[in-house]
Amino acid sequence: QVQLVESGGGLVQAGGSLRLSCAASGRTFSRYAMGWFRQAPGKEREFVAAITRGVGETCLADSVKGRFTISRDNATNTVYLQMNSLKPEDTAVYYCAAFIGNYGVCYYKTSDYAYWGQGTQVTVSS
Repeated sequence: QVQLVESGGGLVQAGGSLRLSCAASGRTFSRYAMGWFRQAPGKEREFVAAITRGVGETCLADSVKGRFTISRDNATNTVYLQMNSLKPEDTAVYYCAAFIGNYGVCYYKTSDYAYWGQGTQVTVSS
């Protein structure tokens, strides 16, 4: 069992940056594969980024590749999403997710993840 709390969202102009944080509780954070997903009003929840259990390899959706970076700090039980060059289409509620996956594997499906945070709103103005 792990509890996740996202923070760092807000309002930013196009081209700006935000850094989202996901604070996790629990003793076994390093065992979890972590992901970031987002959901805009009326849209399906979509994959944004993932970081693997183990050495922490990262994977990014094509829509954010080159702009976003996911990282984790197992010492503080925190996963981050650094978002640069933000676009209005990045506007969404961003969710942190976790599950105990296999080493070295990025997971892209919402159905793969067992635990979810409550989300943090990111709004990018044009």
